Amino acid sequence: MTEAAELPPAPEVAREVFGDRFGDAVRYAELLAEAGVQRGLIGPREVPRLWERHMLNCAVLSEVVPEGVTVCDVGSGAGLPGIPLALVREDLKITLLEPLLRRTNFLTEVVELLGLDHVTVARGRAEEVMGTMSPVHVVTARAVAPLDRLATWGIPLLRPYGEMLALKGDTAEEELKSASTALSKLGAVGTSILHVGEGVVDPLSTVVRVEVGESPGGVRFAAKRAKAARTSRTRRRR
Repeated sequence: MTEAAELPPAPEVAREVFGDRFGDAVRYAELLAEAGVQRGLIGPREVPRLWERHMLNCAVLSEVVPEGVTVCDVGSGAGLPGIPLALVREDLKITLLEPLLRRTNFLTEVVELLGLDHVTVARGRAEEVMGTMSPVHVVTARAVAPLDRLATWGIPLLRPYGEMLALKGDTAEEELKSASTALSKLGAVGTSILHVGEGVVDPLSTVVRVEVGESPGGVRFAAKRAKAARTSRTRRRR
């Protein structure tokens, strides 16, 4: 069992990044190092590098998220990147979407403990919640799946002209190239690779941005979305 003492002190830059929420960021890191490891949500080898590799790496995603938008963190897991993003951006309305019960239980505990009133935890797979969850401006994800598969889950959850922001590693460019056809079919109208976290993380965090047009998910999901909307309206009338 890994003890909280193995978690290194927060680097000084974390105080700047998390600001008034720095204390909450420390508590969240402690929870990841304790309960997160005990429940199998994060590997014990990750504890010594929780701050640089996880907390700060996710928090700097805030640099490219527009102000005051709705966000869905797909496959949120232990809350990465959704919770660090929520700690630095209280202007956002964030949904942490995760299918596994033990993970949603952990996420709910964290959200309540830290008083993250602008964060909602939802249990389910992305393909299951379409039509029951309002479309969002931004979908985020980290270490969920290769980009082509991730896009089939995340893009249909977007509002028209929304964007998916996926934290990726060294394979970002290769994944983007191999996913180009799939992205086009899903209604993507623009893609780019961004590097964020200057002066905070080294190496910089790599983000793949996928922008969609008026029909997120393409023709196939437009029909599915319309059907879900009709079903939802029928239920409300009953």
